[in-house]
Amino acid sequence: MNDLFAALALAIVLEGLIYAAFPEQMKRALLMLLDTPNSKLRVVALTCAAAGLIVLYLIRG
Repeated sequence: MNDLFAALALAIVLEGLIYAAFPEQMKRALLMLLDTPNSKLRVVALTCAAAGLIVLYLIRG
């Protein structure tokens, strides 16, 4: 369980750093996200989740 919380904390840190380093680009990216169809968002999200699981399996395997 500690690994899960550590991974979530790291994700929050990385996201915060990206917003701090590139605030204007992140605003533009979020505006573009609003115009993206839900079906495309689902495909991208599931692809990222699958890639993350594969990387996790390779690292922890």
